[in-house]
Amino acid sequence: MTDVTFENCDLSNASFSEGIIHRVTFTECKLMGLDFSEANLGNVSFENCIANLSDFVDARLKQVIFSDSSLQSVNYSDCKLSKVKFHQCDINDIDFTQTLLKGIDISTCIFDRLNVALENLDGCEVSPEQAIGFATMLGLKIKE
Repeated sequence: MTDVTFENCDLSNASFSEGIIHRVTFTECKLMGLDFSEANLGNVSFENCIANLSDFVDARLKQVIFSDSSLQSVNYSDCKLSKVKFHQCDINDIDFTQTLLKGIDISTCIFDRLNVALENLDGCEVSPEQAIGFATMLGLKIKE
């Protein structure tokens, strides 16, 4: 797919596995369970979308923006992320297993839990409140 805009679409459970998605915009779409496994996404934006339970396993994302979207329980396991932005998204219970987060900013996102190896957080940008949560995961006791 190249130069496509999806507005107010329900693409739940669709499969774009192994696809090449370039210069595509998803605006106010329902993308529950969408399959992007092993896909290549470049210059793609997701704005005000519900993409809970979607699958990006082994995908390559370059210059992708997730803005004001619900990404609960999305699987980004073993992804290659380059210039990817998460802005004011709900990323609760997201899976970043075997995915490096260097240069990725999640500071404006909300979550109670992430599935990520602590060593893969090196260089990830977080808010002070999120940093305290990660410090607690390390076993540190925070005193005020």
